[in-house]
Amino acid sequence: MESSIFEALSRVCSSCQLNGGCCSGAMPPLTDERIEILLSGGVEREEIEFERYKHLKLKPDGFCVLFKDGKCSVHSIKPETCVAGPFTFDVKGKVLEIFLKKESICPMVGFLKENRSVYDELFDVSVTKIIELIERLPSDELAEIVKIEEPETELVAEIMLKRCYC
Repeated sequence: MESSIFEALSRVCSSCQLNGGCCSGAMPPLTDERIEILLSGGVEREEIEFERYKHLKLKPDGFCVLFKDGKCSVHSIKPETCVAGPFTFDVKGKVLEIFLKKESICPMVGFLKENRSVYDELFDVSVTKIIELIERLPSDELAEIVKIEEPETELVAEIMLKRCYC
C-alpha cells in the first residue's frame, strides 16, 4: 500500500474515539505462522489464547493485549484481520463473504467511501490477508471463528474460493 494512503488511514484509525474502536473486544485469529512472527516481535506467549481457536487475549479492560498507549503496539506485524480493518468475513462452503463494518462503529468507513481508490486498495489488501488466514487455519478453528457474530456490517462482496471450507 502506498505510504501516503497508509498514513491517511493511520490518522483516521488513531483518531477513533469510539471506546478504542476495533481494539476493544478484539480477539483476532492467529495462524501458527503469525504466532511465530508475533513471538519473534516481542509478544509474550501468555498474551495468546489457545482455546477454541488461537487468538490474542483481552486485557481486563476489554482491549486487545497489544493495545497500548492508545494504539497497536505491534502495528507492523499485526494479525491479518487487524490489517483488514473495517472489512470482515464469513465462509460458507466455497464462498468467501466480505463485509464492511458500519460507519457507526468504524470512522474509517466514511473515509473509505469518500475515497474510492483507497477503498479499492484496502479491499484488495484485506481480501488477500483474509484468504491467507483462512487457508492457513485448521478447519476446526475456522469453524469456531465463523460462529462469531459480527453485527453492524454490510455484505460488500462474495468471492469464490478454490476449495470448500465446509
